[in-house]
Amino acid sequence: SDIYDITMDTITGESVELSRYRDQALLIVNLAANEAFFQYAGLRTVHDKFADKPLQVLGFPCNQFGAQEPGTNAEILEFASTKYDVNFPMLAKIEVNGDGACDLYKILKAAQPNADSSEDITWNFTKFLVNGKGEVVKRFDPK
Repeated sequence: SDIYDITMDTITGESVELSRYRDQALLIVNLAANEAFFQYAGLRTVHDKFADKPLQVLGFPCNQFGAQEPGTNAEILEFASTKYDVNFPMLAKIEVNGDGACDLYKILKAAQPNADSSEDITWNFTKFLVNGKGEVVKRFDPK
């Protein structure tokens, strides 16, 4: 499967084809507002630093780890916008592991498994770097 064949919902409910990001590097991350080592601000800094480069941060809220993202999409957007002035694209809340894992994360995890060869995301703020050709080139654990 190709990530550019996938359509996702934005956090405000519009559909977005990931093919719109073709020829851009992507930093894809599962987000959680109640995370102890909070990273929204850092992701915004990355987004701002590379605003004139072909790099796009894509944030996906996820409530699968410690129930640290329990809000609705509207509540998550309000929090991220008012507290951290998030200006990178945020997509609708998803699952990254298990039977309900979205297709994008199935592709990301298969392409870049953990060091022990398992594929599951282990915690919030796991990041995947995708090059402009849609190839998943690196996985970064949150720590």
